[in-house]
Amino acid sequence: MFREFFLCALCDLCGKKGLKKIMQDTLLIELLTEELPPKALPRLGQAFAEKIILDLHARQLVSAEAGFSWFATPRRLAVQVMEVRDQAPDQPFTEKLMPVAVALDAEGQPTPALLKKLETKGIPVERLAHFERRMDGKTEALFYSDVKPGARLAYVIADIVKASIKALPIPKLMRWGDTEHQFVRPVHGLVMLHGTKVLPGEVLGIESGKVTQGHRFMGAGALTIDHANHYEFILEEYGKVMPSFAKRRAEIEMRLLLAAGDAQPEEYEALLDEVTALVEWPAVYAGQFDAAFLSVPQECLILSMKQHQKYFPLLDRQGKLLPKFLVVSNLKTADPRHIIHGNERVLRARLSDAKFFFEQDQKTTLETRTPKLANVVYHNKLGTQLARVMRIQKLAAEIAQQLDANADHAARAAYLCKADLLTDMVGEFPELQGVMGRYYARIDGEPEPVAQAIEAHYRPRFAGDALPADHVGAAVALADKLDTLVGIYGIGLVPSGDKDPFGLRRHALGVLRMLIEMSLPLDLMQLLQLARAQFGAEQLTDSVALDVHGFVLERLKSYLRERDFEPDEIEAVVSQGPARIDQVMPRMEAVREFKALPEAEALAAANKRIQNILKKTEAAGQAPDLALFVEEAERALFDAVTQLAPVVHSLVANQDYTDALRALAGVRAQVDRFFDEVMVMADEPLIRNNRLALLKALGDLLNLVADISKLA
Repeated sequence: MFREFFLCALCDLCGKKGLKKIMQDTLLIELLTEELPPKALPRLGQAFAEKIILDLHARQLVSAEAGFSWFATPRRLAVQVMEVRDQAPDQPFTEKLMPVAVALDAEGQPTPALLKKLETKGIPVERLAHFERRMDGKTEALFYSDVKPGARLAYVIADIVKASIKALPIPKLMRWGDTEHQFVRPVHGLVMLHGTKVLPGEVLGIESGKVTQGHRFMGAGALTIDHANHYEFILEEYGKVMPSFAKRRAEIEMRLLLAAGDAQPEEYEALLDEVTALVEWPAVYAGQFDAAFLSVPQECLILSMKQHQKYFPLLDRQGKLLPKFLVVSNLKTADPRHIIHGNERVLRARLSDAKFFFEQDQKTTLETRTPKLANVVYHNKLGTQLARVMRIQKLAAEIAQQLDANADHAARAAYLCKADLLTDMVGEFPELQGVMGRYYARIDGEPEPVAQAIEAHYRPRFAGDALPADHVGAAVALADKLDTLVGIYGIGLVPSGDKDPFGLRRHALGVLRMLIEMSLPLDLMQLLQLARAQFGAEQLTDSVALDVHGFVLERLKSYLRERDFEPDEIEAVVSQGPARIDQVMPRMEAVREFKALPEAEALAAANKRIQNILKKTEAAGQAPDLALFVEEAERALFDAVTQLAPVVHSLVANQDYTDALRALAGVRAQVDRFFDEVMVMADEPLIRNNRLALLKALGDLLNLVADISKLA
């Protein structure tokens, strides 16, 4: 146990200095609940702890450097905070009351206004002699000083816990019993312990204590925590509960890898988090299933095992599914045969369903299913899924032609791409749409590029997902996403805040990733206009292509920020509204290199000055006339621009953006001299307009790669 001493401030009430003792010890807060939502558990555990730490620190009951640990199991949220004070230090303060002229009368006596103010604040009038008079700006004011007692842990901890509960990211609350209390699950216990001392208080109708609960079947039941420091030890040793989420997760991962042996657990990170939230004392057991089920596409079997049963499938070194699985149990036993056999029986039923769906689906071809999409509404303003397929088909064929890909394959894949939505397998596992389309297309005898494009047209499904492997798949994927973007945006369903039910931001990012990372030489605005043309004239707003272009460019800024480009570099390129998105990254790299040149700052400032001048005038549209130049500096700049223009245009045409900007850096001396020696806004209209035309030519040249004025 720690002790801390500090001097009280001089207090007029007691008239003396004194030593005040503050006790420090570990604080433990635990909520015992019914089973919490597993996917949300780690987020709830962290948020619960962080809010409590924040509030303790705000009340100066704990230092900013204090250590803490958060705990989360299926039936508890807890936090352990080190070196928490039982009372915060007293806080001296000074407060301005009012101007002296208002507070005191001519005889120096308190006015009614001051007396009312003192009464409102609870300040004894006898302390008036200790008030301080000093200047506050140009006015003499009356100030009051005192010491505010520090917060007492025992008095505020219940409110801190309530505030933490209220701040938890819980989408849906529930009530239980005949109370009005609300939480994500019913609460049955509360521990608030400071060292060995129970802190009194009530949270969600539960009085605090020092008793927790162990494992439902393996633990000792009710467990008394004798000291907040012993919480984790007591639960593990006597309760058979591993309260630390991180420790439990690491334990499960280690046991999974040991049990897998030479096999490889299929991608397991997300499932590992979920099963960690389902068990308190984990054990890992290995089971098997009939190898005959391997005739079903392994994606179906894997999804059935992971989604329905929370099992870990095992793969060989080549990534092929083995007839084995691992199960994480909440019961550790010397003879786990009954647990293993029970899980094998359940899995057999699941896999039998998947096998039945697969065999039934093969009795109807994708081509036969597609017309039935006419019975499936896509959106009441945009028609059926069949109408959508017909739009995607036309758009995919046009994109494929622009990419010199097989337009017939793209059109065929687009026609079949939504047919698997009507299969039993996708009805059971919506996550397999596209994947099952690829399998069924192969079974139907479709060309392999068509089958691959059916699966690839959903890519990328999420951040970091793989892109289509070829241009046929990219054409269908782009068509699908562009149809969604233009259609949904065009009927006014624009994303706002964190609401984006149709995933338009995700679709926009998918389009950007394909154009950039696959280096597709396509004009984004033209693509959007093509997508708009597939809809009826009355279905969408007239400006939808332009609006969606702006929406996609906003997503482009986010994409570039994630790649560590600076905001001014991004603005320099994106502010020009690029249509060829595949050229954005080379332009960004060129701007970054140009920004490091010694001439960059001066040229950026000059370009900004040029744009500001041209905004305020109607710059002449004609080319500058050499005969109208008066000053040598303007002739020199004209010569430099004339010589540089064909070089820069050639470099830009060849997409040598870095060399183009380096070449532009060579005009700095002439630009600086021009602005030093030449008055642009001359009185003579011909001379003035000629100089404006020269600046217009220079500005156009400087902005061929990017708007470098954004770097100023």
